[in-house]
Amino acid sequence: MTATATRILVLNSGSSSVKYQLLDMRDSSRLAAGLVERIGETTSRLVHTPLTGQGGDAAKRERTGPIADHEAALKAVAEELAQDGLGLDSPELAAIGHRVVHGGLKFTEPTVITGEVLAEIERLVPVAPLHNPANITGIRTAQALRPDLPQVAVFDTAFHTTMPESAARYAIDIETADAYRIRRYGFHGTSHAYVSRETAKLLGKDPSEVNVIVLHLGNGASASAVRAGQCVDTSMGLTPLEGLVMGTRSGDIDPAVVFHLERVAGMSTDEIDVLLNKKSGLLGLCGDNDMREIRRRIDEGDQQALLAFEIYIHRLKKYIGAYYAVLGRVDAVVFTAGVGENAAPVRAAAIAGLEVLGLMVDADLNAVRADSARLISPEYARVAVAVVPTDEELEIARQTYALVTA
Repeated sequence: MTATATRILVLNSGSSSVKYQLLDMRDSSRLAAGLVERIGETTSRLVHTPLTGQGGDAAKRERTGPIADHEAALKAVAEELAQDGLGLDSPELAAIGHRVVHGGLKFTEPTVITGEVLAEIERLVPVAPLHNPANITGIRTAQALRPDLPQVAVFDTAFHTTMPESAARYAIDIETADAYRIRRYGFHGTSHAYVSRETAKLLGKDPSEVNVIVLHLGNGASASAVRAGQCVDTSMGLTPLEGLVMGTRSGDIDPAVVFHLERVAGMSTDEIDVLLNKKSGLLGLCGDNDMREIRRRIDEGDQQALLAFEIYIHRLKKYIGAYYAVLGRVDAVVFTAGVGENAAPVRAAAIAGLEVLGLMVDADLNAVRADSARLISPEYARVAVAVVPTDEELEIARQTYALVTA
């Protein structure tokens, strides 16, 4: 790597999609971003946005038509970048950072990808069957395109590996749990790491000085308790199904519901899996998983939408209270991700009634829409309530760049 190599390409490979961003780490600026979707279909689509002096979104380019596989997708991405003078053959490209969802217990930090590392990621496929195979495909494709370039894996689970065993273990037979790697791993770790650190910065303190409850609320949602910069508990578990009510996932349920549905409803394991992951949560409760649409329906007097919202908020309050107890002292509760950053009614409802814990929201501050980190609690509140936009791509780029330049 040369001294002028300051660019990081971040890849987030899904089963039929690739999200990407190219960043210059001298100032953390974005040079380009894009999405390839419906890979393997005749209706594939690539949307590319150059972000430096070219009008931002107004300059976006789109191409449609068959993109056979991830190799073809990354080649198309490389062509779009080259059109902007940002080609993958540039000597300024320092490394490619890959989002990898599951790193198990072995990968606690960003890791340069070797054959051994890739083999371990493959061994984790049984506990991440929807995500790790796609991540592996993206890695192999990028390696084939730039075999000379460092490829770095940044793991969603890594931030949560600091949880004590008392938080990470389930109360099941320990030999069975160890044999099948059954424990709480947690997800959205890259977001929780970034947001907890940015919250400390917002408070004017070092991360080691603050305790933070992070609420990552999007279509997928998770909470974490972060003490002095380290995760000590998180709501998602062996899979992303556990925890908060989400867009289409149930979150916490009695495990016996699965046995009941199998015995009484005659549902197969696969059918129950689809029910709990794709047909539950807000969608299952009221037919919508878009919080904006749910709020619109509530404003029109829709009682089913109201019930769904109340169930969502009830679960959220339970986790805030639980993590307050886990941490003992809380310096901030912070909202992030699509719903957390944009849905003021969710923030207000989640904090309402928690004044005894020192938590409150200023209605005027909460109503402000902004792209920057901000406090929405009154100055006299004992515990800060904040909105901090997450930036997982920047976090992946930072971790990748720090590793390859170390």
